[in-house]
Amino acid sequence: MAFYLVIGCGVVGLTTALELKAKHPDAKVVIAARYLPGDSVAEYASNWGGANWFPASFDNGRLEKWDAITYRKLKILASERPDSGVKAMNIKFHYDQPIEEVGILTPATGKLWFEDLVGGLIPIEKEDLPSGAVFGFEMASFVMDVQRYLPWLQMQANSLGIEIHRRIFKDIHDAFEEYPGTSAVFNCTGIGSLKLGGVKDEKMFAARGQIMLVEGPKEPLRTMYFRAPHRDADATHIFPRGKDGRTGVILGGCREKHNWNGEVDLEFAEEIKKKCCELAPQLGKPEDLKVFKHGVGLRPGREGGARIEPEYIDGRMVIHNYGAGGTGFQASWGMANEAVSCLAERARL
Repeated sequence: MAFYLVIGCGVVGLTTALELKAKHPDAKVVIAARYLPGDSVAEYASNWGGANWFPASFDNGRLEKWDAITYRKLKILASERPDSGVKAMNIKFHYDQPIEEVGILTPATGKLWFEDLVGGLIPIEKEDLPSGAVFGFEMASFVMDVQRYLPWLQMQANSLGIEIHRRIFKDIHDAFEEYPGTSAVFNCTGIGSLKLGGVKDEKMFAARGQIMLVEGPKEPLRTMYFRAPHRDADATHIFPRGKDGRTGVILGGCREKHNWNGEVDLEFAEEIKKKCCELAPQLGKPEDLKVFKHGVGLRPGREGGARIEPEYIDGRMVIHNYGAGGTGFQASWGMANEAVSCLAERARL
């Protein structure tokens, strides 16, 4: 019987394990990880996700495929498994520069690749744009309550017989020794791949994000909101949780590359409040927001993008699946699909 070990239990590790079990139902699958759903540490970025589906890819290739596969999966979950914490919700996104300058068009086509996938885009009229915004659209998307979604993925794994173990590996060889006989090891350690012996990917960096969870306003938020100067800039985002934001609203944020500070910056939190209230006035005044908690997540950024590829290390097959940066939730099922497909590379290595 095939035996697969997945190292890492963030959204990428969990979806990889579930994809493995779906494609190889008779195989033994074990997840071994330092952090599990519910752990509140900056290095476990999945716990601090907003989270939603919002396309960041424009390569006319595999990255767009990852996002598309995940969109279709989330559509199924939102419809058939409301207990998953995935909810269909439109998003209004705005940019402060012309569309040709913000970096969201696919260069090969000059188009927004996801327009057909989401069922079309609704332009936001000029008079409805926030001050300073140049253009905006509204589209069908999905919001994920990570406090429900991650435990749901974990429970799905448990129900399929996937074992989950708490483990700390300083070196990939530790996993080989503790779990002998594995057919393949899937490295889904995210930012941990920078220091994991036998891997030590120096292309990895922290992309710091900061969010807060606030009480939902009396006037319900019917959509998510997003605003940025351009694609790679700090973005203001608003993600309601639960029906009409009844279980809170996530406000963010930032994308600070190479910033490893896992502490909350309360001064910056005030800036987040201000920007979010300007974007969605129904939130009320910044000083009146009721904050449940603040959070910082160190997204697993990687120069050149995510790494999904097989490798032999001392005769053991390792399939890497990490480095999604801030796109882990929206690309996870597509990344898992490609990583599991790498098993077919065994004969060619």
